[in-house]
Amino acid sequence: MSTEQLLKTPLHALHLELGARMVPFAGYDMPVQYPLGVMKEHQHTREHAGLFDVSHMGQIRLSGTDAARALEALVPVDIIDLPVGMQRYAMFTNEQGGILDDLMVANLGNDQLFLVVNAACKDQDLAHLRKHLGAHCSIEPLFEERALLALQGPAAVTVLQRLAPEVAKMTFMQFAPVTLLGVECYVSRSGYTGEDGFEISVPAEHAETLARRLLAEPEVQAIGLGARDSLRLEAGLCLYGHDMNENTTPIEASLLWAISKTRRADGLRAGGFPGADVIFAQQQNGVARKRVGLLPQERTPVREGAEIVDAEGTVIGTVCSGGFGPTLGAPLAMGYLDTAFTPLDSEVWAIVRGKRVPLKVSKLPFVPQRYYRGHV
Repeated sequence: MSTEQLLKTPLHALHLELGARMVPFAGYDMPVQYPLGVMKEHQHTREHAGLFDVSHMGQIRLSGTDAARALEALVPVDIIDLPVGMQRYAMFTNEQGGILDDLMVANLGNDQLFLVVNAACKDQDLAHLRKHLGAHCSIEPLFEERALLALQGPAAVTVLQRLAPEVAKMTFMQFAPVTLLGVECYVSRSGYTGEDGFEISVPAEHAETLARRLLAEPEVQAIGLGARDSLRLEAGLCLYGHDMNENTTPIEASLLWAISKTRRADGLRAGGFPGADVIFAQQQNGVARKRVGLLPQERTPVREGAEIVDAEGTVIGTVCSGGFGPTLGAPLAMGYLDTAFTPLDSEVWAIVRGKRVPLKVSKLPFVPQRYYRGHV
């Protein structure tokens, strides 16, 4: 796709002004890094606060008295009892139990749900919603109307409460309408870095003003997609299209935690979502392969697509994400392995440019998550 055909977020001109190196990503011209560089951007987010433009993601509003019940029929998650002012991680599944996309769902109150879906999937997700929910509720894509900013890192709350003191009281996965610089935004205390932080949905025409104001704060630096990837990988978080897809089930992807107890085989509202029988059977009987963390035992980074073999050289899996973890101070990866090799500390090997690189199966996340859950 030529640069002319790439879509641009409302912050595109700002990225260029800040000296970003732009790359095509999910059909958009996006900043992969700024002059600070990926390593320092990563560390700055872990230590202070980073501002990410995630406006390429799809924002969708569902409204109507049947919206929650209708959406619950498409995801293995409790939507009916999702409290007002909270959001939940969800997945669209297909009849084979595969994952069509992962998304966030928030309850706005007044029979309204707010969805954030992945950039590369947003058109197909919208078609999926219209096909299955069109008769039950109103479906309003906000792709052009709203931008999405993520303010991530331990200083995120210090920064954002200067504009709206009430955000300091929010805890992980809370969601609220918040006025920032006189503009009504939706703010959730969540993110994709493993750090405390916020995602801010802002009307597109006000996005640049808000971004500039946040970047003017001494704790904040602009952060690109490169550091976003290394941060989420250290946090053990899946990237759709890499660590899971329509041929991967939640059980294989080690996402059983994301299936609400009430929707599981023994739950009050068991099943009723596409592929439920397949997923329940896998939960009971196990699966042939699973997503695990992998730590290379040498300095060689192991990249997506590398084959994984056992001591005899038999292929037993594939790397789905890999790179260097600046906070970990070492290379790291996630991959799918035959279940026999998934116990912690199992020794396996990745084939990198024809050479065997030793790996150890590791717990996830690689770096402890620091979400703010309130004073326990």
